[in-house]
Amino acid sequence: MNHKFQLDKDFILGAALSAYQAEGSPNTDGRGPCYWDAYLSKENTGFDGSVASDFYKRYPQDVKLCSDFGVNALRISISWSRILPDGTGKINQAGINYYHQLIDACLENNVEPFVTLHHFDTPLTLHKQGDWLNRDTIDYFVRFAKVCFTEYGTKVKKWITINEPWSVAAGQYIIGHFPPNIKYDIPKAIDALHNMMCAHAKVVLLYRSLNLIGEIGIVHILESKYPIVDSEKNRIAVQNEDVLANQFLLEATFNGFYSKKTLNVINKILDAYDRTFVFDEHDIRDLSKAAKELDFLGLNYYASHFIKAYDGDNEINHNGTGKKNSSQYRLKGIGERVINKNIPSTDWDWPIYPIGLKDMIERINNDFRNSKTIYVTENGLGSPDKLIKGVVDDQQRIDYIEQHLAVIDQCMKQGINIRGYFVWSLFDVLSWTNGYNKRYGLFYVDFKNQTRYPKKSAYWWKKMSLSRLNHNG
Repeated sequence: MNHKFQLDKDFILGAALSAYQAEGSPNTDGRGPCYWDAYLSKENTGFDGSVASDFYKRYPQDVKLCSDFGVNALRISISWSRILPDGTGKINQAGINYYHQLIDACLENNVEPFVTLHHFDTPLTLHKQGDWLNRDTIDYFVRFAKVCFTEYGTKVKKWITINEPWSVAAGQYIIGHFPPNIKYDIPKAIDALHNMMCAHAKVVLLYRSLNLIGEIGIVHILESKYPIVDSEKNRIAVQNEDVLANQFLLEATFNGFYSKKTLNVINKILDAYDRTFVFDEHDIRDLSKAAKELDFLGLNYYASHFIKAYDGDNEINHNGTGKKNSSQYRLKGIGERVINKNIPSTDWDWPIYPIGLKDMIERINNDFRNSKTIYVTENGLGSPDKLIKGVVDDQQRIDYIEQHLAVIDQCMKQGINIRGYFVWSLFDVLSWTNGYNKRYGLFYVDFKNQTRYPKKSAYWWKKMSLSRLNHNG
């Protein structure tokens, strides 16, 4: 096979999942509710996680698919409410046992488990108490992490604290498509971001204190921002959105503090809400310590954004249907995302722009010299795939993955330490706001009977993975 990239045999070619989107069985073996259970059942969206992809029951076959198709690592998450049904109290042994079995299945199939502790699924009890706006959630999360480290720490060598703090905060308090469905409350979003980073820091320090042999990191979704037309006003709008969604989190992760420049931008944004950003100096102490102990950054990348200046009121329309060109994103005091007609996009209005991934990786390498190691922990194409006589021809997904692996290869040739790529997702899963119509998997799932069908991309992936191993001897 002739690719636009050449990967080393030690480079991880993995796939990613999350507990709520894949497992189903929410009322099985003592699992408590998370906030998505309550929200989706109440809102009559037409979809929920009661079955999802039935991974809770079908994981042995699914892990075997990884082994059979050249997927040598699987990113999974542990459902907090399977381990601690109310988030704080008694440990649920059935939940403990399940993840032992899942992790063991991975190891038996030579599939390395990358385990995420929080992937958008705070237990309902804690969500009702304010979720990440409640500082008590930090301590509860640390306790949950300790249970997981104690149980699985000798088996699991790759840990992720939190998946995409920005998506959580933006979804809950800016876009409003995540419960509690609050829109345009940027002060709440910033507070939640900071508290998640504090929780991350405490868990990193806990992991180090246990002297476990492994690595720990965090996953951020990082979307490069560009002015749609180069002008001073547009550059300021780009800076506003970039600081809020990227720089604020990158500084907390790698520097352990917020620079004066970043705080100035954050407080300028908050001026429109008669707020300033206030934090405890003890938080900075923990962030600073954790920054020195971090082993890797997980970088999730799906899209970049093109920005212009905007002075009007807040106006966001989330495209959750796949109706192209229906999305709007305008934030008072920040800027407006606009369509770049020169860049292709998905049905969900996500620009397909691999250069944005390259620019972000280079930025991290240049600006944060202690970044050590990067994994691209999610990247993939959502599309309304069709199964025709047992076949899914998803050439567009193959092209998408190839384009992004090519820019990763370019970055590696510059000496940047990127050690793996995880496609989202192994098989089709529940999409948080799109149900089961937006498909990402290498394997097509017939949600009526849960049959898995390898897509054209799965066969391509297998050949690509084998050719890499053969080329390297």
